[in-house]
Amino acid sequence: MNGVSYMIPFVVVGGLLLALSLAVGGEATPKGLVIPEGTFWAHVNDIGTIGFQLMVPILSGYIAYAIGDRPALVPGMIGGWIANTGELYDSKAGAGFIGAIVTGFLAGYLVMWIKKVRVPRFVRPIMPIIVIPIVSTAVLGLFFIYLLGRPISWVFTHLTDWLSGMTGTSAIALGAVLGLMIAFDMGGPVNKTAFLFGTGLIATGNQTVMGMCAAAIPVMPLGQGLATLIRRRLYSDQERETGMASLFMGLFGISEGAIPFAAARPAQVIPANMVGGAVAGAVAGMAGVTDAVPHGGPIVAILGAVGGVPMFFVAVAAGSVVTALTTVALVDVAERQKGRTAAGEVGKIGKIGAAGEVGKVGNIGSASGTGAGAGPEPVLAGVGAAGATGGMAAGAAGVAAAESAMAESAAPGNTVAGNGTAEGAGAGSAVAGEVRGEEEPDGGASGAGTPDAGVPEASTPDAGTPDKGTSGGDISGGDISSGAPRGEGEGPEGEGSHGEVLSGYLTRETVQVRLAADGKEAAIREMAKLAARTGKVTDVDELVRVALAREAQGTTGLGEEIAIPHAKTDAVTAPVVGFARSAEGIDWDSLDGTRAKLVFMISVPEAAAGDEHLRILALLSRKLMDADFRARLRSAPDETAILRVLGEVG
Repeated sequence: MNGVSYMIPFVVVGGLLLALSLAVGGEATPKGLVIPEGTFWAHVNDIGTIGFQLMVPILSGYIAYAIGDRPALVPGMIGGWIANTGELYDSKAGAGFIGAIVTGFLAGYLVMWIKKVRVPRFVRPIMPIIVIPIVSTAVLGLFFIYLLGRPISWVFTHLTDWLSGMTGTSAIALGAVLGLMIAFDMGGPVNKTAFLFGTGLIATGNQTVMGMCAAAIPVMPLGQGLATLIRRRLYSDQERETGMASLFMGLFGISEGAIPFAAARPAQVIPANMVGGAVAGAVAGMAGVTDAVPHGGPIVAILGAVGGVPMFFVAVAAGSVVTALTTVALVDVAERQKGRTAAGEVGKIGKIGAAGEVGKVGNIGSASGTGAGAGPEPVLAGVGAAGATGGMAAGAAGVAAAESAMAESAAPGNTVAGNGTAEGAGAGSAVAGEVRGEEEPDGGASGAGTPDAGVPEASTPDAGTPDKGTSGGDISGGDISSGAPRGEGEGPEGEGSHGEVLSGYLTRETVQVRLAADGKEAAIREMAKLAARTGKVTDVDELVRVALAREAQGTTGLGEEIAIPHAKTDAVTAPVVGFARSAEGIDWDSLDGTRAKLVFMISVPEAAAGDEHLRILALLSRKLMDADFRARLRSAPDETAILRVLGEVG
């Protein structure tokens, strides 16, 4: 889920500042840990609170961005803020991160739907920057306030009444229920109901209910942090770093430290959290643990607010260990299932190396992108986490599948986008957006929606299917073959003596060692003039206009110093691909903040927009994920050396 990677810094910064301010400046009072107003640590606490307030809108906004590109960012963020602000719909608690996930998906798909509406040509330039954001934000916000918010308020009220009826029952049962609720949505309405229920009983002299809550509160961040230490291979480097921060936050009773894990793997993490929370609450209830302040975690025991301290720590430890072990088990099972599914699907087309899950022709990539449960895959910076390469690599692998199984080249290819729409391509939406059929300025949709999108036609008679028992194409090595390997100079796609790659669309004429431009618009114009050297460009100005209109929909800066502007227009008579380098780099609005130093420009006529456009994007994107390839491309001294490196693309 793309929004998680953008949310993590807010969770870490906000959580650690809150923990630090509570640890150093907090004082135990009957109202909980309180930092005196106007002090230095009160200001640090305020800054941390702002980080937490932004966390939920950021999650929602970037989920929406991954689906609907830049126009979806504003409705996603505002929708997330509304979801997390219960006062807007008469609820004492907001919907939390679960509400943010809902608003993120709603915003993204709402924007996608609006993009498909045909509008007059004069309106199209303002659609992505004015019309779509305003309409989608208003519709989503009002929908949440009037339709989704009311049920949330109803749930909050009735859960409180239900808990009140349980106070005379078994302490173990009540503790387990409270632990389940505390762990479910970590700051959402269910969590807040349990917490405020325990807080309210403190004033009546019943401190045991708050003791159950206090034991459950740190279990989620401690358990998830512990899981990253137990089975490190199941987690990416970023997740392991977040796990360490989560452990620290857990010590101070900040349950939100586990939200990044729950948002990334809800089906595995939320149940594990709930089991661990129930264990902690039940143990605390059985032992009669009390808490005199409305706060949880080991910090309240250290400060002397907890009664029955030894059993409190036993409850916290038991819940945390159960959470960690359950999480590891569930994540491991999920990864194994991905691997088995990938292995089984590969057999449907033939062996495609070990690149990942292969579905029908044109669809490759498991739920985590292109991997098959073998740990985190390399992705372009800013393209997103988890399924970041879903749109980009899926298209590339679809080409591999098609070239290595030509007998099935007539199979529907409309699944080429893989999971690119659900798990997002972040900045890579410049590519993945094309794959999933994003509307272009001319009102049409790109080729992903056509039946044969992503399935290139056989251009040579000897591009047959591979022999049985051999690999249908070596993807892992970075070379896609159609049976027998190509030698240097064999066919139009080999670099060799022909000096051309990508079926001859990129030649010596369209390679430039150094761009003179220092801005995006100037670079696109220079690249258009470069393409015109081939004689295939009839109107340079129109080609530039279409390419810039595409940029207005969403940046084509992929990160890692790469940009792939592209245009579909009849200003070109045949597909042309240009490549140039910029020594200083050009600001291309890439999400990772890098300046584009490797610039490819793809220009195709409208008639070729369905398959060739997609095929070129896929081949380039797949190869550019290789850091060594990028390094060699940057260091190649002249056009000949550059063409030799680019000859590896296909």
